[in-house]
Amino acid sequence: MDSSLGIIAVVLGAIALLLFLILKLKIHEVLALLIVSVVAGLAFGMSPAFVFETIEKGMGSTLGFLAVVIAIGSMFGEVMKISGGVQNLADTLYRKAGERNIIWALGFIGILVAIPIYIEVCFIMFAPIIYRFAKTGKRSLLYYAVPFLAGVVISYSTIPPAAGAMTGVVGLSADVGMVILFSLAAAVPAMLVGGVLYGGFLGKRIYIEVPKHMDPELKEEMKEEAAVRKHVKKPGFVSVLLVFVLPLLLMIGRAGCDFLLPEGHPARQVMTLIGHPFGALMIVCVLAIYFFGIRGGFTADDLRNVADKALYPAGMIALVAGAGGAFGEILVESGVGDVIARYAQHIGLPVLALAYITAAFIRVAQGSGTVAIVTTSVLMAPVVDAMGAAVSPAMRSLMVTVIGFGAIMASHLNDSSYWITGKYFNMDEVTNLKVWTATTSIISLTGFAVCMVLSLFV
Repeated sequence: MDSSLGIIAVVLGAIALLLFLILKLKIHEVLALLIVSVVAGLAFGMSPAFVFETIEKGMGSTLGFLAVVIAIGSMFGEVMKISGGVQNLADTLYRKAGERNIIWALGFIGILVAIPIYIEVCFIMFAPIIYRFAKTGKRSLLYYAVPFLAGVVISYSTIPPAAGAMTGVVGLSADVGMVILFSLAAAVPAMLVGGVLYGGFLGKRIYIEVPKHMDPELKEEMKEEAAVRKHVKKPGFVSVLLVFVLPLLLMIGRAGCDFLLPEGHPARQVMTLIGHPFGALMIVCVLAIYFFGIRGGFTADDLRNVADKALYPAGMIALVAGAGGAFGEILVESGVGDVIARYAQHIGLPVLALAYITAAFIRVAQGSGTVAIVTTSVLMAPVVDAMGAAVSPAMRSLMVTVIGFGAIMASHLNDSSYWITGKYFNMDEVTNLKVWTATTSIISLTGFAVCMVLSLFV
């Protein structure tokens, strides 16, 4: 399809069809996403063979990472839950921080943990703790989930060395130190507005219960857990905290080795092995099984049942996320990102506003925040170079932060994180649009506003 307007029309039609299939016909999300992917691909003018190759590529690339993360993370979380570790950690933090301060703490924890950890890993690792807070505080799950998720998505897209933010640094050849400073300055108010304040607003108006298949205090599960824990020693707060922090340390260590040591150095190779999200999660999962499971008094059959129970909901979440990845890949192959970028470039907006709008449009159109950051930074690099001295090194670094916030805008049906938050936090599509799509939009706009204020001083 050569027409730019035609490409945009197909994108809008595909999103409308997806909403119709899910909301009106009640077709399962996985099947609906695959149907829309095929229809959109054919409408873009792709051959049937290429459509299915693209779907396979998109679903495979998404599941190649997510399936492992979700599987290991789910088993790790279930072991921590059944052993009493999550309960002890949550109860202690809740007691120390207090009901009023816990949501602030969750927001800053989200910012911290997402610097070395991928978004999906953060969601999965900390979901059991958020469930426990919701049960302990007897509030809507959103009251606790939104501040944490806000911190995570901000950090991943804007604060190096997080993967999303680093793509912008490389694309614009920006100074990492300046980007970190600007991103932190904008991240805190964006998290407070989009996470703490809006999360508190949602928590009072939309009551969301812990998902039944993940609820740690259902009567049926309580009976099973009580039977399993009969001769089990409950893990201590410090040991549980160390297990949760260990993957952060391993991933930070890997990033440090990549920066300080030459490629091929033995220490760097070791840290690549144990500091990759797969390696780090496998290590903590094995440690949790051994120290909190085997040494805690669980039998081999108990631990096998725990793993089976964890993987049941994990499989469905992975499939939905994978189907979302397939839809996103169809949109990427259509060239819609380039089309929108070209339109934005010819509007004649101030350079920071142009970068933000371009990133936001690309993000909304094709779903991937990383793709939006990469595409926008590559597009803006020649623009910035052409402006010469008019764009200082500080302004170039600030643009990386602006692009990161643009890439957060309006997560919706074509974004795998939208489906993960919906499934893990028990929301249907309509509620998720009100919650996650609105939250990411508020975060994006707040961060952009702060960056525009900062631009007055650089």
